[in-house]
Amino acid sequence: MTSKRIGKQTVRLENPPSILSAGSIVGPKEGEGPLASYFDTILDDDLFDEKSWERSESKLQSEATKIALNKGKKSTADINYLFAGDLLNQLMSSNYSARKLAVPFFGLYGACSTMAESLSLGAMTIDGGFADNVLCVTSSHFSSAERQFRYPLEFGNQRALTTQWTVTGSGAAVVSKGNEPPYITHITTGKVIDPGIKDVNNMGAAMAPAAADTIIQHFEDTKFKVKDYDLIITGDLGKIGKSIALDLIKQEGYDIEKIYRDCGVEIFDHEKQDTHAGGSGCGCSAVVFCGYIYSKLKEGSLNRVLLVSTGALHSTTSIQQGESIPGIAHAITVTNKLRRDG
Repeated sequence: MTSKRIGKQTVRLENPPSILSAGSIVGPKEGEGPLASYFDTILDDDLFDEKSWERSESKLQSEATKIALNKGKKSTADINYLFAGDLLNQLMSSNYSARKLAVPFFGLYGACSTMAESLSLGAMTIDGGFADNVLCVTSSHFSSAERQFRYPLEFGNQRALTTQWTVTGSGAAVVSKGNEPPYITHITTGKVIDPGIKDVNNMGAAMAPAAADTIIQHFEDTKFKVKDYDLIITGDLGKIGKSIALDLIKQEGYDIEKIYRDCGVEIFDHEKQDTHAGGSGCGCSAVVFCGYIYSKLKEGSLNRVLLVSTGALHSTTSIQQGESIPGIAHAITVTNKLRRDG
């Protein structure tokens, strides 16, 4: 049997699964941003008719899942596994959403890298012959994340210019054994990298070295060239982290500037919406991928994309104990055209 591993951290899938469908739902602020037309549902009220922000976030996941299933003409009976995660303690949003689906469930935590993590594991499960259809879902909510990781909203603290705005939204994808593009062909799993940053208001800088490391390793493992991609997009480094990652990648001889974007930069109009360094959260790369990028792949204006979701692996406890903020980034290649030479 030929090994699917190539290089140090990458696998090349022998039977690349299809992303059959994708669904996205966002809050009002995201719906005022430049990508609004690509989202399936935009809420008028981010409480979503619930009694708490946490219940709202769980409902976001449920609704994104329904959208993806309906668009893919699948039911929960067709789904073999659910891979889902969020930012809240004990994966609260995902657990409560999963109880409604009654589908075998893997709860994932990779902070804001979770969307690429779920797509990675879902794709490998199908390629390995363990499933025909899986659901990959991720969410975040500004208000639930704020009161868990920072301050109560009522406190009204001034936000530093390096802070990022947690995206309210959820993205869901149905990944299937099939012959319909786009396909997931390569997966580069990231390492935990800690640059020693302790400022929770500067997560972009904390995650940037991990993003750069994964992107560089992806090129080293696959032997792809920058020109092989139409788009390389990181999860939620924001303006500051994006600039740092770009410099680190250039230092290793890869000039990706012309095709490099960041979900945290793209999702908001930072001048008009006052989001400072950009967007963040599990839902950031999830809704940008399941909304904007997936649409562009389906229409053919993008043919090969490297999605690199990034995560800051800290908690309120670790910060209170004076620990630094480790980062991680997971990458997947999503393409309309299969190639047999790499």
